[in-house]
Amino acid sequence: MKMLFHSAACTGLLFLGLLAPAQSQAQSAASAPKAAASATTQQQLDAYVQQFQQAGFFNGSALVAEKGKVLLQKGYGLANREQQVLNGPDTKFRIGSLTKQFTAALVLQLVEKGQLRLDGKVSDYLPTYPQPAGSQITLHHLLSHTAGLPDYTALPNFGPDIMRTHQEPAQLVALFAALPLQFVPGAQFQYSNSGYVLLGAIIEKVTGKPYAQVFQENIARPLKMKSTAYDALEPADRRRAAGYQATAKGLVNTSPLDMTVPYAAGAITSTVADMYRWNQALNGTKVLSAASKKLLFTPVKDNYAYGWMVMNAKMGPETIGLQEHNGGINGFKSYMVRVPQSQQLIILLDNHSGNSLPELRRGLLRILNHQPATLPAAVAGPAPASAAAVAVSEAALNSYVGVYELSPSFRIAVRQQGGKLFVQATGQSEFETEAASPVLFALKGVPAQVEFAKNDKGQVAQLILHQGGHDQLAAKIQ
Repeated sequence: MKMLFHSAACTGLLFLGLLAPAQSQAQSAASAPKAAASATTQQQLDAYVQQFQQAGFFNGSALVAEKGKVLLQKGYGLANREQQVLNGPDTKFRIGSLTKQFTAALVLQLVEKGQLRLDGKVSDYLPTYPQPAGSQITLHHLLSHTAGLPDYTALPNFGPDIMRTHQEPAQLVALFAALPLQFVPGAQFQYSNSGYVLLGAIIEKVTGKPYAQVFQENIARPLKMKSTAYDALEPADRRRAAGYQATAKGLVNTSPLDMTVPYAAGAITSTVADMYRWNQALNGTKVLSAASKKLLFTPVKDNYAYGWMVMNAKMGPETIGLQEHNGGINGFKSYMVRVPQSQQLIILLDNHSGNSLPELRRGLLRILNHQPATLPAAVAGPAPASAAAVAVSEAALNSYVGVYELSPSFRIAVRQQGGKLFVQATGQSEFETEAASPVLFALKGVPAQVEFAKNDKGQVAQLILHQGGHDQLAAKIQ
């Protein structure tokens, strides 16, 4: 069983940044939001989200704002299906890897106070951390996912026994501390929850306080984020959404997870209203100085900064700068997008493990920027009956495993588990695939496919991304 509390960190669309939406004019017309041409931006935004919700691709709460004005703040679907409790603006969701931006901010606050240094080594703060890694990895490496640490959530021994059991930070660190680094610190970007677990342990060491307390005292309380907390310590109430996952029999309650396990990498619970307060704080200097905010949003490698992805995307004839991150944790998905130049903000919190938040976020961005917002085919109309899954041998699947590079800053990692292929693009959530042929795999929940091609020696050498009517080649580099 795999627990996810990463996307990304942030993604664009599925593989956003590379592909602008591309559909036929006929499909665009058929897919357009059902609001009248004269509808206000607020009505267009609401109508667009409603279509995702009605098609079963979004169930949660959404907030969209521009220049300090909230244009949309609304719940869609049910927070608790058993008790028929509706989602609303004050519904509490597990936000997964959006937690990382809070952990990064706490580290930068301690840097401002002189209690931490970005070039400080792990062993400076945790003297018993195994060498030589302890003297090689800096806080900068941990914040930017360039430390080379194996991700503890992807280790073979990471299963239900760990996921359902209370874990102290030292126990989590012990899962990966003695393992060899996957590359020299600073050499590459590789998303790893382990780095943010280490940051949480370091925060606790230098402050002498639990991570949850430091978060409350330094971020949640000063910003009046009264519905935001370290999940493991928060009592259940009717405002808390239950998490669900899709099965052949429909939505079911997600697998149990002790929230001490995601810890400083993914254990925060919040609401769209509180995340809006957090966004407003990032526009000022109440939480972080201007110098610290510059560090927070300055990319290091592969568009990743400190707890945020920072990239450019085409929006009609213009290019806009994005600051974003996403998250996924058992039964929940999340997305936060900031456009500093126009002060636009999108917050999406979902409690049915949907994989369509990248597409939903793209459409909302386009509406905000007065561009046509087409709908994915699966949302625009009834989903076609899926063909019977094609059986592919484990040997063939293993030959596809690796890392494929579309550009120096954009890669697609492919792994195999349980006879299934999973793909994850730089800074994005992982997607399960279904075989359409021995070499062609459809991404579940996203209108895209990946195809594998061999060289003249019979070795898998390329991945071809099929999306939006475009084909893009990615060479296998690992």
